[in-house]
Amino acid sequence: MVTGKVTSTADGKPLPGVSVQVKGTQTGTVTDKQGKYKLSVPENRKVLVFSFIGYKTKEVNIGTRTEVNVKLETDARALEEVVVVGMETKHKKPQLLKEEAQSYSMVMPAPAVKFAPPVVIRDVEVADIEVLHDRNFNTEAYDAIHENSFLDVKKNPLSTFSIDVDNASYSNVRRFLNMGQRPPKDAVRIEELVNYFTYEYPQPEGKDPFSVTTELAPCPWNKGNQLLHIGLQGKNIPMENLPASNLVFLLDVSGSMDTPEKLPLVKAGFKLLVEQLRPQDKVALVVYAGAAGQVLPPTSGSEKAKIMEAIENLEAGGSTAGGEGIKLAYKIAQQHFIKEGNNRVILATDGDFNVGVSSDAEMERLIEEKRESGVFLTVLGFGMGNYKDSKMEKLADKGNGNYAYVDNLLEAKKVFVNEFGGTLFTTAKDVKLQLEFNPANVKAYRLIGYENRALRSEDFNNDKKDAGDLGSGHTVTALYELVLAKSNSTTKTDPVDDLKYQTAPATTAAAKTDEIVTLKLRYKQPDGDKSSLLQTVVRHHALIDRRPSENFNFAAAVASFGMLLRDSEHKGNATYASVLELAEGARGKDKEGYRIEFINMVKSMSLLSSGK
Repeated sequence: MVTGKVTSTADGKPLPGVSVQVKGTQTGTVTDKQGKYKLSVPENRKVLVFSFIGYKTKEVNIGTRTEVNVKLETDARALEEVVVVGMETKHKKPQLLKEEAQSYSMVMPAPAVKFAPPVVIRDVEVADIEVLHDRNFNTEAYDAIHENSFLDVKKNPLSTFSIDVDNASYSNVRRFLNMGQRPPKDAVRIEELVNYFTYEYPQPEGKDPFSVTTELAPCPWNKGNQLLHIGLQGKNIPMENLPASNLVFLLDVSGSMDTPEKLPLVKAGFKLLVEQLRPQDKVALVVYAGAAGQVLPPTSGSEKAKIMEAIENLEAGGSTAGGEGIKLAYKIAQQHFIKEGNNRVILATDGDFNVGVSSDAEMERLIEEKRESGVFLTVLGFGMGNYKDSKMEKLADKGNGNYAYVDNLLEAKKVFVNEFGGTLFTTAKDVKLQLEFNPANVKAYRLIGYENRALRSEDFNNDKKDAGDLGSGHTVTALYELVLAKSNSTTKTDPVDDLKYQTAPATTAAAKTDEIVTLKLRYKQPDGDKSSLLQTVVRHHALIDRRPSENFNFAAAVASFGMLLRDSEHKGNATYASVLELAEGARGKDKEGYRIEFINMVKSMSLLSSGK
């Protein structure tokens, strides 16, 4: 066993999140928040490789030493390409990453090897785990996305969909781009790219748990059309006022998790979450590999050392009994259910289930059954090469939950620290939107993204129909590209024959107004079964010649970037240069550096595409 500490030569401060790997193997770990590491090194291996964002990679021959302390030098060339972000410690809590106050980049370095194109292979056998550790063998799985097209308002006046607060697609896309690769088309869910960022919407007033903001302006990639921007802002509840939490950490410790970017990162990320817990919160720890078991019974958040020790002692090995783990986690959460509290299972996995309940259909039915208990689900994806995005997105959707992909320690900080309330505390569930467009003023429309969140018109008023959930302080953004009735737009819709047995309804008095669209929203309280209705109207006078807001421009920049990544037929005249112009002019406060990181990603993709 080799132990040690990694510090920076610049200021001597410890470096958390440094990758420590035995050269020539998949054995490795990451440093903790004090920059310390512990690693079991095979006798025939003598070289450790230390690598970290913005620092020069260092190889160290350890010989017979059991303690190896390392100092890393900053890489000025690398830092020119990325944004440097300081860890925020304004709350002055000693538990809150006190040792991580040094600055470091949001962007992970590219691995030395590249992936083969993703393929869909389900139910991988245990014997294949060794193959999965070969980074050149790729069984990543993504569901096909069939982009929304333009719809004729007269034939399709209603557009209905569920909100989506997931942002896994953005960090997964970032992972591909940081490796110098274009992401697979089906890995790019545009609504998740847009919703990775927070926007400056007003806090809700009154009894409703969120506010609704709309904005209409010319579409940046098609000046002949308009872009409708819809923003929801969840009520921001102070940490001290949040209800007590009953959390069950469900951690995948199977053999496929035995790589540095998986279980070591899982452990580091969950330790960040433990630092946020209060005495009234309690945590249980369940793991699964060949079988599922409880490692830690429900334990008060005041016993952080005990919880940390249980997490630190986890090791990977065996096959993946994901279904049994989920059943056990929900059982424990239900046994210790807190009425009017936050009851949640937090699953961390690469999604590679292969023992017991493992098919997508079986897992979906299991999660749908368990959500009726009032226990919510958060799904966190880790790793690469055998990553099952399609399966994990379905689990989160069916389990009244959210889904994030964690590719580095700073993404873990974003999920567990910066967005702690939004990630874990639901303020409104089953949030659905339905827009009715006025055919007198709108000829056609297209919802950008949300393809797998589409609902039937009848689903809007059906309170038994599941939809997305909104957390404390969360924002949700949706965009529609509109063809106005009197515009000279060249955008076409797919033709639909006139109906033989139906007649068009008579024009109503409302259709003769300047209304563009009526927007309706339904939501339930976290513990409620009956939905409430909100309604707002967007009028033609919203087209007053004024400069679009930073919210509008940045969301439009991210959406157009997503369309370029997907090579969408609807990308219009969008280019990486136009995306940069929009985004750079709409950076806003950007205190966490997420927007400047996006700008650097666009620059990288522009180079990767040879400036196209």
